[in-house]
Amino acid sequence: HPLMKTPIFFILSLAVALAPACATTPEPKHDLYAAVAMTGAQKNSSTPTDSGLYRLQPDGSWEHFGPRVLGVNSVAVQPGSDGQVMLVASGDGILRTTDAGQSWRLTTGWDVMDVRTFAVNPANPNEFYASTCWGPLRSTDGGATWQHNQAGLNLLYCQTVVADSQTPGRVLLGTEDGIYLSTNGAKTWARTDSPPATTLRMVQSSVDPQLLLAGTQGRGAWLSYDAGETWTATDPGSSANNLYAATLDAHSATNMAVGGWGVGVRVSVDGGKTWSDRSAGLPTKNVFVLAFDPDVPNRLWVSTFEKGFYRSDDLGKTWQENGLMGSYGFDFVFVQKGN
Repeated sequence: HPLMKTPIFFILSLAVALAPACATTPEPKHDLYAAVAMTGAQKNSSTPTDSGLYRLQPDGSWEHFGPRVLGVNSVAVQPGSDGQVMLVASGDGILRTTDAGQSWRLTTGWDVMDVRTFAVNPANPNEFYASTCWGPLRSTDGGATWQHNQAGLNLLYCQTVVADSQTPGRVLLGTEDGIYLSTNGAKTWARTDSPPATTLRMVQSSVDPQLLLAGTQGRGAWLSYDAGETWTATDPGSSANNLYAATLDAHSATNMAVGGWGVGVRVSVDGGKTWSDRSAGLPTKNVFVLAFDPDVPNRLWVSTFEKGFYRSDDLGKTWQENGLMGSYGFDFVFVQKGN
């Protein structure tokens, strides 16, 4: 009947119009933490009221979180603790909470300074490894106590550590003398064939655990296709640069990115065969931290030096500002919710 067309058409139109509004964005499976120093916007105070850890909120803002100490470099959550047990790497050592950040305790002594990053044994949530300026540390009690393990190392200063996700007890350490490998839970070390340069950042692919990417000081980016046994140079465009940032995409083994001082953001979408400068749209080419978002395909996060955080949803082709203006970023850490 002709009169029936109008109401039916109206109802269908209304349903189509309301569909986007009713659609819900999937709940993120990870919390994003950022470790920063507010060097470009420092508040004048005796304690670091604005530097340290920040946690991304659902509305896109950043919430200050964690202990108020100087030189916060990274954070880790003990698997299976539901966020109750957390570790913070700082200039003063390692701080630990067992109550989800309500209180913190320093678990290292005078002989530990400038702690950079953490890794955890995939088969034992109580076994943590840490990189520090005085060599690697190992804990077997969830970070409550720590031991030095330096046997086999030529130089002690280390900034980055990776626990092989496939082989428990297999650990890779980035030092001033290149990358070292341990097969006994960071107790002893042996050098790989990586270049004898300071390794600034090293990451393992969650899609292809045989794939690792490392950024170095003055020797550019290096890839390993055999879980860190051997290393091959990549990206001739940054081969002589200091690459502080390196990240691999959790959604694709072929997507990777590196960044550094004066380098900006460089991206490869073909497994490191070719690289592109994806810095257009950023306020500076001085980059210290990069991270692919494990929840959103093609999303890339970057911390620029004192010019704020930016986010790209198209692998760095376009960028949008995302807060923390004036910050000097040290690390992005994605923590699985309910972990």
